[in-house]
Amino acid sequence: MNTEYTTPQQLDPTIIEDSVGYLLARARTMLSRSIDESLRKLDITHAQGSVFMMLSIGKCNTAAELARDLFIDSAAMKRTLDKLEAKGFVERIPDAKDKRLYQLELTAAGKTLAQQLPPIYAAVIDLGFTGFSPEEIGFLKCLLRKLLANRPLLESKN
Repeated sequence: MNTEYTTPQQLDPTIIEDSVGYLLARARTMLSRSIDESLRKLDITHAQGSVFMMLSIGKCNTAAELARDLFIDSAAMKRTLDKLEAKGFVERIPDAKDKRLYQLELTAAGKTLAQQLPPIYAAVIDLGFTGFSPEEIGFLKCLLRKLLANRPLLESKN
């Protein structure tokens, strides 16, 4: 693993363009923008779509869980949830055990919209991964899971 870093005065564009961080950021941005464009007809953004997906599969059910899982700061998550609540897609339900907390649930309209999202996301991903073999996609997923497993190491560094 290359752990040598270049000082700003020595930055070479060819090195930056070969950086794993740069490539990951570019790939994420490319896919995110394409998903944003595809979701425009539903009048939601990729960030909002991610909230729908997490709530619809039951992975998260509070704003804090969503913010942590989606790597979004709590203020941005609150704004996103406010917009989705104003559109009638999400409701905040006071937690029975702790009145300071709210559980999030998709409304009937939110559930209907959430059902439309997987095929839209799949179409973008399928197009973005044109030319990749199933083995390459499997290997990429394996590597990304390995990277994500290092989250505690990165968070403990701060």
